[in-house]
Amino acid sequence: MMAGGSVSECREYLFKVLVIGELGVGKTSLIKRYVHQLFSQHYRATIGVDFALKVIHWDSKTLVRLQLWDIAGQERFGNMTRVYYKEAVGAFVVFDVTRGSTFEAVSKWKHDLDSKVKLANGSPIPAVLLANKCDQKQDSTSNNSSLMETFCKETGFLGWFETSAKDNINVDEAARFLVENILANDQGLPYEESNGDKVKLDQEAVAAESKSQCC
Repeated sequence: MMAGGSVSECREYLFKVLVIGELGVGKTSLIKRYVHQLFSQHYRATIGVDFALKVIHWDSKTLVRLQLWDIAGQERFGNMTRVYYKEAVGAFVVFDVTRGSTFEAVSKWKHDLDSKVKLANGSPIPAVLLANKCDQKQDSTSNNSSLMETFCKETGFLGWFETSAKDNINVDEAARFLVENILANDQGLPYEESNGDKVKLDQEAVAAESKSQCC
């Protein structure tokens, strides 16, 4: 679908991107930094799912709207992730470099992701691993670049970035890397025309299910 008539006009995309990982790894902080250029030490734990929208003027003829889904760390243990993951075309999996247990959980998150959502051609959606809080003292795993490269190849990540929401390290770079790979998978990525209502309805449906789950 093309926004407008002429082929030379701006192409507009709407990409749903998931941000997943264990509780307290900094998912919300990364999104707030990327979308609003804000950082706080005191974000409350996300309950269910939250949304943020980032509009990117990719080039002179391409506009990308990133709908970032901030999914609570404990949600992997619920049945809602299949609903949350639906129609996603990319993902960030986040761990905290100061807590080795959050890195150990990365494989489980990636497996869960790959089992619940795929591209139109059946392949896994592009996923990037974020080693967050790199401004703090790190454990030995995330300090070893070759180990991380090997891990990414074995688990199917496109790559990894050391990030810091606090110091704004590699946040934009990681997002650009993921969007480049999403755009490269242009099969099944239609230009957006008037999908706003559909997205709104999806959000309302998820919100309703989240509420019912809380009750």
